[in-house]
Amino acid sequence: MSKESFSEELFKKAPIVGIVRNLSLNEVKQILPIFREAGLTTIEITMNTPGAEDIIRYALEYESEGLNIGAGTVCTKDDLENALEAGAQFVVTPVINKKIIKSCVKKGIPVFPGGFTPTELYNAWSYGATMVKIYPATSLGPEYIKDLKAPLDKMKVLPTGGINLENMSEFLKAGADGLGIGGQLFDKKLIKEKDWAGLKLHFQKFVEKLNKR
Repeated sequence: MSKESFSEELFKKAPIVGIVRNLSLNEVKQILPIFREAGLTTIEITMNTPGAEDIIRYALEYESEGLNIGAGTVCTKDDLENALEAGAQFVVTPVINKKIIKSCVKKGIPVFPGGFTPTELYNAWSYGATMVKIYPATSLGPEYIKDLKAPLDKMKVLPTGGINLENMSEFLKAGADGLGIGGQLFDKKLIKEKDWAGLKLHFQKFVEKLNKR
């Protein structure tokens, strides 16, 4: 289990879940302190990233202060067991898997399951999800969030997929409680070029947008 549990306070400070997919442990070692220094607080390592468990373990061992560190793309019971064994503080799934949600609720682990339709999302919420991930969000757009939250105003939503600097404010204004951002946040060109100063400035632009809410 993790050294410390998920901090809702930290998440609310900067409600973006940064999604790490297919980055190496060495790259993540460079990125974590920059991520935190830029003012971001919550990072998800997808379980289909090679060496995901080692990355989660490293993050918790050396960079956990001021960060929520979780596991994403948790699709099966094995994924869940491996993620929790590595110490993940929260769990994100791309689909609704009742067993995974219930298991997390029972263990007191925040879980963000992914769904698309109002029925899927409401079912996940009723199973005890901490927040429901609307995925893929850009094919539905910010208006969908607004329409969804009109009758389901108690439900917390985390749109994910295609969120970027240009549209993130619209999603937040529409009622999103947080945003899941992957490739748009972890700029592959900056990482490939090891432009860590550039990456920090890039991260800070997202934080600035959050602060303008």
